Amino acid sequence: QVQLVESGGDLVQAGGSLRLSCAASASIFSINVMGWYRQGPGKAREWVASITIDGSTNYADSVKGRFIISRDNAKNTMYLQMNSLKPEDTAVYYCYAFIKINFYSDYKTYWGQGTQVTVSS
Repeated sequence: QVQLVESGGDLVQAGGSLRLSCAASASIFSINVMGWYRQGPGKAREWVASITIDGSTNYADSVKGRFIISRDNAKNTMYLQMNSLKPEDTAVYYCYAFIKINFYSDYKTYWGQGTQVTVSS
């Protein structure tokens, strides 16, 4: 059973930095796109950033220039470096990945359990 395990959420002051990680916990044939969503208190879930298997990245305008998404394909792990954090970045951050578990399967979307990021003013 594939699981995405997130870590790195914490309480941080405005202007600070955090690094989130998302690791796939089982043997996997291939991971295509990986990315992050977030959901702040009383807000709809918002897409944050994504990265393809060859390293191409995209960012939401709200985080562009402050967040950096990266991945280590050998470790089936993705990272989100968050700099210059603002109180409005406060949210539960969820990772997702399009995963092919073996040669014969289709790609399927998997989600992490979420990690809380709180930015104090």
